[in-house]
Amino acid sequence: MAKERMLKFVHTAKEMPEKRDASVRSHDFNEIYREFADAKAAEQSSRCSQCGVPYCHTHCPLHNNIPDWLRLTAAGRLQEAYELSQATNTFPEICGRICPQDRLCEGNCVIEQSGHGTVTIGAIEKYITDTAWDMGWVKPVKPAVERAESVGIIGAGPGGLAAADVLRRAGLQVTVYDRYDRAGGLLTYGIPGFKLEKDVVMQRVDQLAQGGVEFVLNCNVGEDISFDAIRGKHDAVIIATGVYKTRDLTDPGADAEGIVRAIDYLTVSNKLSFGDEVPEFADGTYNAEGKNVVVIGGGDTAMDCVRTAIRQGAKSVKCLYRRDRTNMPGSQREVQNAEEEGVEFVWMAAPKGFAGNPVASVTVQRMKLGAPDASGRQSPEPIEGGIYEEPADLVIKALGFEPEDLPKLWGVDGLEVTRWGTIKASFGTHKTSLPGVFAVGDIVRGASLVVWAIRDGREAADSVVKFIDGAAAVAAE
Repeated sequence: MAKERMLKFVHTAKEMPEKRDASVRSHDFNEIYREFADAKAAEQSSRCSQCGVPYCHTHCPLHNNIPDWLRLTAAGRLQEAYELSQATNTFPEICGRICPQDRLCEGNCVIEQSGHGTVTIGAIEKYITDTAWDMGWVKPVKPAVERAESVGIIGAGPGGLAAADVLRRAGLQVTVYDRYDRAGGLLTYGIPGFKLEKDVVMQRVDQLAQGGVEFVLNCNVGEDISFDAIRGKHDAVIIATGVYKTRDLTDPGADAEGIVRAIDYLTVSNKLSFGDEVPEFADGTYNAEGKNVVVIGGGDTAMDCVRTAIRQGAKSVKCLYRRDRTNMPGSQREVQNAEEEGVEFVWMAAPKGFAGNPVASVTVQRMKLGAPDASGRQSPEPIEGGIYEEPADLVIKALGFEPEDLPKLWGVDGLEVTRWGTIKASFGTHKTSLPGVFAVGDIVRGASLVVWAIRDGREAADSVVKFIDGAAAVAAE
């Protein structure tokens, strides 16, 4: 009977949750996909082939037990499906919404490779966990035994929060320090609501707080509290700051008014979604309404910016990217969503300069693809004479992020960094050059995916427990 519930990919087609019409969704910041109904989630789960070597599992950074919770969903055993999903993933409802499944689990699905269309893993993962919240299956952490030892975590993004969850389950006392007024990091202020509604993040933060995690917000390490003070207060420290320093433009006129950083633009927009009063939006600095908007970059942050500008009522929104569509780093699914909403992509184009102050136009250099670079991707090269002016009242720089110089910023001696400025940490254990100090997520990897930060946070928490247990054993001798 169980077998009859599965292997239905031969006669049941792939089906995503219905997307809200672009003409409607482009006017608000609500998520664009409608919910799966119970029957539809079970139907799509039943398409899983239950293969012996599940590539969806091996290509997931968290190694989620995907075929198992798909089978449970197909059988209507949703609470068990949630518990299995939660066992390997601290935030399955978030990963189900924002992971690039087309590059990870779904992109490596065996039936996708065979031409039958992938199982819609992300949408089902989201459905399972949203159901768990609705049914009250998600409970605050209650460790079996409370311990006296404490851990300080610097950064309340996905890596820091994932570590906090694992550490509290082990009974350790956890304090999370963050520079913003709300926890969540880029989940809260970097990702727009149409991809990740903010109540989804806040309910997880509340769950951790109810489980005993202490949050110290509006706290800049190095200013409001020193790094050494945090080390002195806790038995171990995890650095999970992420990377927030924006790669900059050096072209003539790049310092003009009206040329802004993507992280600032997105943060302002997300603060508005909480109902905050934001003077920088009210005065028009980060408001795209009625403006010709040009976004420079081709990653997921650029996609977030162009789609936000559409919702703010921009007159026109264009995205300049120096390579072609095939070679862009952002999600192809996001590009499609943006095009449906009215964004124009200008491929093989790079900024060469800016005119006006406030900015009035971008000087655009047409590009072509030349020889491959060190990564194997073809390097963009300028086309001689291929220059034109693109009108622009607001230019958003979405060129990627780099690490801040934490040793200098925090006045820390002995914290080793790589030649890229990221914190040097051991693979697997996440130990840094300082005893009892660990580091996770983008501050180690460079700008990466939320799911990798979650994995790092969980791994580092396990290492911290072993470190503290080892110290306790030595002290007892």
